[in-house]
Amino acid sequence: DTLAEDTDLTIAIIRAGWRVVYEEHARAWTEAPATMSQLWRQRYRWSYGTMQAMWKHRRALFERGAGGRFGRRGLLNLALFQTVLPLLSPLIDVFLVYGLIFLDPGTTLLAWFGMLGVQLASTVYAFRLDGESLKPLWRLPLQQFVYRQLMYLVLIQSVLAALGGIRLGWQKLRRTGGLNALMGSRLPTGDA
Repeated sequence: DTLAEDTDLTIAIIRAGWRVVYEEHARAWTEAPATMSQLWRQRYRWSYGTMQAMWKHRRALFERGAGGRFGRRGLLNLALFQTVLPLLSPLIDVFLVYGLIFLDPGTTLLAWFGMLGVQLASTVYAFRLDGESLKPLWRLPLQQFVYRQLMYLVLIQSVLAALGGIRLGWQKLRRTGGLNALMGSRLPTGDA
């Protein structure tokens, strides 16, 4: 029913009164997008599919029991952190440019680095919760200049498509076989 079938299924399971739990020892292998256009299509599908799942399960806001608890907590969390706040993220860039041109550049940069510090602190906390190495975090500042813009443009496109009633197809990722080469014979062949 949606392009984010994992989100849709998770919400349906919770609404039915079951629990979905985190399994820290689970392992999955997947092929990541190899080009920027593939990344765009994948993130567009995920963003649009998440909005589809939220819309599909919107009645959970008014249910009783587990479905209602999820609706009032989970759906609002998804709406806030997957849609509303990311839609506001372009303002960070606008304020940065405006501040560098028309205000005190030192104060503007201090505020921008403060925002980056909050992101870094929350990311370090998340990595620590999962027992992950902090080594990849040196790349966090680089995300501010490409990935973040890509994500909010994808989200804007997804919201406009959803509001316009545009039906989005699956946009399947072209498999390159890189994962099979990396993993050798440990993985089954074919399309997962």
